[in-house]
Amino acid sequence: DGPAVLLLCPLPQSILCYDPIWNSLAEHCRLVALDIPGFGRSEGGVEFMSFKAQGEFLEKFINEMGLDKVHIIGPDVGMPSALYYAMHCDHKAASLVIGDGPGIAPSSNGSIINKLVKSGFWRMVFRITGSRTFVEAGYRLGCLHYRPSAEEVADYAESYRGRVATIGANWFKNYDQNIAQVDPYLEKLEVPVQIFWGDRDVYLLEDNAHRLGKRLPRSRVTVFENCGHFSFQDKHQEFAAMVIDWVKGAYSAV
Repeated sequence: DGPAVLLLCPLPQSILCYDPIWNSLAEHCRLVALDIPGFGRSEGGVEFMSFKAQGEFLEKFINEMGLDKVHIIGPDVGMPSALYYAMHCDHKAASLVIGDGPGIAPSSNGSIINKLVKSGFWRMVFRITGSRTFVEAGYRLGCLHYRPSAEEVADYAESYRGRVATIGANWFKNYDQNIAQVDPYLEKLEVPVQIFWGDRDVYLLEDNAHRLGKRLPRSRVTVFENCGHFSFQDKHQEFAAMVIDWVKGAYSAV
């Protein structure tokens, strides 16, 4: 009977990544988790490699599930999906909890993201990388403390088997065009937003969080210290506490 919370998968994981915080959140919230199309274990390919397609699918999913006044947690690729949904759809969001993802222009990218966005050569390297290497490399750079279990790595590797090329050739190639679907509307977003970031995120730099906080009219920023890109795992106890505080009432004061 608690607040409804919808968790969206990041890249290169599936919703299994929320295992460290699931039980803590479940004590206070009604939980639904979704692998957005084209990511995790959900079907989908090129047709879902845009913020617009993801946001419009999210609208259909939320309506189908009968969710209302839902708090949407969107790290990484889930962040722009949540933003587009709240900006351009007939949304039912009570708030957004977003971070470690794209959505503001210009995006303050680490060198790896810049290579994937700007270089056809690096997208080719990305394309020929196997899904298991893709996942393991992602964690080595994206987490300072957390180490995924063998079960997790196997699930993520299977999730992205045969689709790494599609993501590289479409999601990253069209990165800047996709950001243009949400950046101009940041100041107009009326939904309360909890922004989170890891201070040692090497994929998308902490600067993004502070610039988002200045442009979103109803927002607060939480930066996790000594934390990498996957803050929902790297600092899972602090992350869960932040979410619980937010959905139990802090969002309404922003």
